[in-house]
Formats: sequence, structure tokens, C-alpha cells
Amino acid sequence: MGQIAASYDLMPGSTEVDLQKVIDTLPSIIPAGVKLLETSIKPIAFGLEKVVAGFLINDDEDDIGSKLEEGLRSIDGIENIECVTSTNL
Repeated sequence: MGQIAASYDLMPGSTEVDLQKVIDTLPSIIPAGVKLLETSIKPIAFGLEKVVAGFLINDDEDDIGSKLEEGLRSIDGIENIECVTSTNL
């Protein structure tokens, strides 16, 4: 069983999106085999902010990354997600 540490940027559709609510939603949408490590809210530009989330992913399942990304995309108010780093452990 291998593990991957990954960091994702979750970009909201507008400045009206409650990013703390997005963070509070994360534990309920991540699939089994994925652990939420950390979250933060970072500025992007012109008052827009993003959520940065770190995950520990057990890569036993071939499509675990796709399942995680589908869950992240399903969060209300999130327009785009991007995996910014991933490292095999």
C-alpha cells in the first residue's frame, strides 16, 4: 500500500462563497482511503480567496484520485479545482 500527499486549490465562483463552509464540507465528501490533513484560506487577487487543502491518499484503489476530485468538484460554490502538488511517500 502506497501513499500520496497531495495539495489542492479549490477556487470559488465568486467572492460571495463562504469558504469556511467549503472547509466544513470537506470531511463529508472525501472518499474512504483519503485523509484530510490541513486546510487554509489564501488570497488570490482583488478580494477573491481560495481554499488550499492537503490530503493523504492511500493508492490501493486505482481511481481514488478521480473519486476525490469528483467530490471536490461537487461542493457548492466551487468553480474549479487544481492539484498543485503530489508526492509519493
